[in-house]
Amino acid sequence: MFHKLTLAPALAAILAVGAPALPAMGQTAPLRIEITDGVIEPMSIAIPAFHGDAELAARVRQVVADNLTGTGLFREIPAEAHPARPAGFSDAISYEEWRAVNAQALVTAEVTQAGEDISVRFRLFDVFTGQPQGDGMQFDARAADWRRAAHKIADQIYTRLTGERPYFDSRVAFVQETGPKNARIKRIGVMDYDGANIRWMTDGASLVLAPKFSPDGRQILFTSYDSGFPQIRLLDVASVTSRPLTQDPGAMAFAPAFSPDGRRIAYSREQGGNSDIWLMDVATGGQRPLTNAPSIETSPSFSPDGSRIVFESDRSGTPQLYIMGLDGGEPQRISFGDGRYGTPAWSPRGDMIAFTKRIGDRFHIGVMRTDGSGEKMLTESFLDEGPTWAPNGRVVMFTRVTPGGTGEPRLHSVDITGRNMRPIELDFAASDPSWGPLLP
Repeated sequence: MFHKLTLAPALAAILAVGAPALPAMGQTAPLRIEITDGVIEPMSIAIPAFHGDAELAARVRQVVADNLTGTGLFREIPAEAHPARPAGFSDAISYEEWRAVNAQALVTAEVTQAGEDISVRFRLFDVFTGQPQGDGMQFDARAADWRRAAHKIADQIYTRLTGERPYFDSRVAFVQETGPKNARIKRIGVMDYDGANIRWMTDGASLVLAPKFSPDGRQILFTSYDSGFPQIRLLDVASVTSRPLTQDPGAMAFAPAFSPDGRRIAYSREQGGNSDIWLMDVATGGQRPLTNAPSIETSPSFSPDGSRIVFESDRSGTPQLYIMGLDGGEPQRISFGDGRYGTPAWSPRGDMIAFTKRIGDRFHIGVMRTDGSGEKMLTESFLDEGPTWAPNGRVVMFTRVTPGGTGEPRLHSVDITGRNMRPIELDFAASDPSWGPLLP
């Protein structure tokens, strides 16, 4: 059986699949990777050449393979070890031959093009049990969206084999940095999660910082210096136009973040040398302070249910992390380790908070539970900062600066076990990543 899906906005809920259902009593358990903090052996997966239009099929296949192996959870069996590929996409699978090369999972696909439209069909097989892993699926799309079709296939495979929500078909907003350090030019771009398909959102005429995607991926908040001092602007991704949200000449506004429903933003407002967290209604512009203390409060991030924020404050003497409800009350400190904490980001799963930590002259990206327990460092470097979560809460992207050479910032990602550190392949300096939601 094949499920046919079209890459269109109306099907966002269908494509954002969850974990596969467990088998009924007496059935064979599904092939599954258990993701834990321990060292695991990657699952061996065979992805033979896709059928159909040779050039397009090869490009789609490569993106699928790169998505899966890039997680560190899968090891691709090299093509030279493959047995003969079935003559047609629908032909029977010779499981014995694939077992002989130690394949645990097998992906077959067919890519066809008709004018400006493409169709991609794929199937996933459990080689050891000799059974299909779920139904086959078909994606129809415009030819220009062939990379999205590849990401969708990889998302389906990842979900079926891990039980986790997908994240490949998503975008990241970031800041490109060019020019000398004393005259830095910065502009906001949007790219696929893997660094492809870059679109520029600002022109570099004024300094921009800290873009943040809206929950639906249609808008981006950012801090702009086009007026000479920091204020917050709201950018529409489709039209690449923006408008100011704050215009108070007597105060600076920066470090904005959307609420999960997209109706409010929390941000840092500085006036008279004091910085507090403020809350704004995006539609009306109405705003009110959430904190009121003689200390520096900044970098707010909402909980997934929108009832609380985590933020950075030096009210205890050094920068630490605090959580408070939107209805007021005394903020509760959650960071108690050595060092200075900052730039917290609440996981979309709701279970963890990522943060930047400085101990001496070393920087770390870390995670902790929302009560402050279970603190774990994922990275250590000359300068790591500004974590942002993948839509499924399993991977964090951040900015890294390495000493020596040009010392320019680059984007990296790491999974929450701390095992799979990877650079984002860009040919320019970049910082301030913000991971958006799964695309519709």
